This record gives sequence, C-alpha cells and structure tokens, in this order.
Amino acid sequence: MSFRPTSAFTWLLCAGLIMGCSRNDKPARQPPAPVVVAEAVTKTVPYEISSIGNVEAFRTVSIRAQVGGVVDRVLFREGQNVRRGTPLFLIDPAPYEAALDAATAKLARDQVTASNLEESVKRYDELVEKGYITAQQHSDMRAQFESMKATVRSDEADVKSAKLNLAYCSIAAPIDGRMGVRLVDEGNVVRANSDNPLVVIHQIQPIFVRFTVPEKHLPDILKHSAAAALTVTAHAPEETPGAHTGRLTFIDNAVSTATGTILLKAEFSNKDTMLWPGEFVNVVLVLKQLENAIVVPAQAIGTGQQGDYVFVVKEDATVELRPVTIAYRLDNDAVIETGVQPGEKVVIDGQLRLRPGSAVVEKPALTGTNAPEPSKKNDARKAGGASSS
Repeated sequence: MSFRPTSAFTWLLCAGLIMGCSRNDKPARQPPAPVVVAEAVTKTVPYEISSIGNVEAFRTVSIRAQVGGVVDRVLFREGQNVRRGTPLFLIDPAPYEAALDAATAKLARDQVTASNLEESVKRYDELVEKGYITAQQHSDMRAQFESMKATVRSDEADVKSAKLNLAYCSIAAPIDGRMGVRLVDEGNVVRANSDNPLVVIHQIQPIFVRFTVPEKHLPDILKHSAAAALTVTAHAPEETPGAHTGRLTFIDNAVSTATGTILLKAEFSNKDTMLWPGEFVNVVLVLKQLENAIVVPAQAIGTGQQGDYVFVVKEDATVELRPVTIAYRLDNDAVIETGVQPGEKVVIDGQLRLRPGSAVVEKPALTGTNAPEPSKKNDARKAGGASSS
C-alpha cells in the first residue's frame, strides 16, 4: 500500500522534468534603449579652484577725536564719497584758541627775560675778568640764563602743542573712501581718543576679496603664483560668473590647523563699485590652462562601487561600461585623465536603462546642445565655507 503513492509521485516529478527540459524557448530580446550621447573632445580648459569669498575694504579708518570738546559742525553726508583731506567734523575751537594765545604770550615773556639775562651774562663776563665780581656771582648769572633758555624751549613746545590741538579741532578724511553712518551729531561732547568712533570710512576702490582653499592646492598655487600673477574672478550669486576680474595679492603664511585651508586675498579695481564690503561672492582662482585636455560632459559620469565610470557607445550600437579617472571638473565638463579617447561617444542621458552590452539607439538632446544645461544653485550667502572644484 505504501509503494504506490511513492511511485506515483516519482512518475509525476519525472514527467515534469521531461516537459521542462523539452522546452526550447529563448528570452525575448530587449529593444534598443534610447539614449543621448556626446563625443569626447580635446580642448584647452582653465585649471580653476572655486571657493566662496568675502569682500573687505581695501582700507578702513575709524575716525576719532584727538581733542575733547563740543562737536560744532558735521560737514559730510552719510554714504558720501570723499577724497583725502575732505573736512568731516569741526570741534569748538574757542578753548584751544585761548590756550594757544596763553602759550604764545608766555613764550614772548620768557624770550624777553632770556634776552635780558643774555646781556647780563655778557656784562658779568667783563666784570669777572676785572675782578669786580666773584666767580660764584658770574656762575650764578650764567646758570639763570641757561635755565631761562630751557624755559623758552619748553614754551616753544607748548605753543606747538597748542597749535596741534587747535588743528585737531578740524577733522578731515585721512583716505579716499565712502562714509558710513554718522555716529555723533552736532552739539554732542566728545572725548579725546575715545573708544567710540565718530564715523567709519571704507576705501572700496580698489577692494579686496578674501577666501580660503583646501591645503592640497597650496603647492600648485605657490608654483604658478611665483611665475606670474594669478587671475581671480568673482561674482555675486545674482551676477554673471566672472563679472569681476582681479589678481591674487596675498597668500597667508600658515595653513589653518582647524580647517585645513589656506587664506588668500585678491585685489579688484572695483571701478563699477559693485563689490561691497561684507558681501559674499563666488570666487574662481585660475591656476593655468590645460592644453589638449580630453573633455566629456559631466553628466556622462556615473559613480559605482569601483569608482567613476561612463557608458561608451561602440560601433555595433552597444555600450561598454568603462572605468575612468577624472582629473578635474569645470562647470558642466569633466576632464578625463584615463578611460576615454577623443572621438569616442559617451552616454549623457538614459544611463539608468543600460547595462554592459545593451543595445542603444541615439536620440537628439532635449536642447540644442549635446549636454543639456543642468540647473545650478550656488547661493554664496548661505554657504558656510570654501568649496573646491
């Protein structure tokens, strides 16, 4: 009784295997995948380092009173462009005029006294030779004269000091620049050399942009800056890239151990005054020009577990997955060091449907170029640090 179910089960299993083995169906061939391709080309591209920079004034001066007194007049408008020597404030000069008059009068009095003593010394010189006075009397008279000469020199210094204090009552711009907010109004009493400035002047023509780059770029920067001045471009997020062109003028003497970056400064003429102190800008430092570089659109690059790769379209309209080494990225281009040769076609759209050996059919790009422009948002104002291409 137990033999029959086992035999029946075995027979059904064998029959199923026979039927399965008798099938000769082949999997249906997938239709060619539509893709957009671009050709690898050789061209000259700039080797650039991108970063986020902060604009700072070429020079900044905090105007402070060098003498105390009442602010008699304010002679500028907030936001006004001024030249060096332009009057800014007038402190009530009356007390300092009186002090100058007193110092001048004291000097005149002591000069008369010194002149009389000089004549007395001459007479004492004759009398001591004839023996009419003692040597001690002669010495005392000469001492009085020398003392008065010292007093006269002190009086002359007091007059100079009084003249300086009177001159300090008129405060002028020490540099060319743009006035800031007026921090003291007419009628206020100010102290000499107070910590609180009266106004701040920024010189914005020319102007500096300071930025940082990773320390790995330092050898290249030092090498190329030693040969010639390096070009730096800057633009606000709302401006056209490269709107302002300047030159690298400063490389800090130490790498920041906290961030691993090096501080740089570039000088811009800022003739249109579009760069403003405190503003954040996108900065590009151009190190050199890469000649005969192999370039493909950046959207052709994929990243897998083994690194970067591209799909290369072969002559038989199938694709090959090709590992690549990227030397440098610039905007929408990628400079290929190894993996692709000039003239080869790479897939820039449709990679998700591909695997090695897949058949493809080329389709036109969505735009008029082989590489559709991706949306770019690079708001420097929200960036927290430097970035490098």
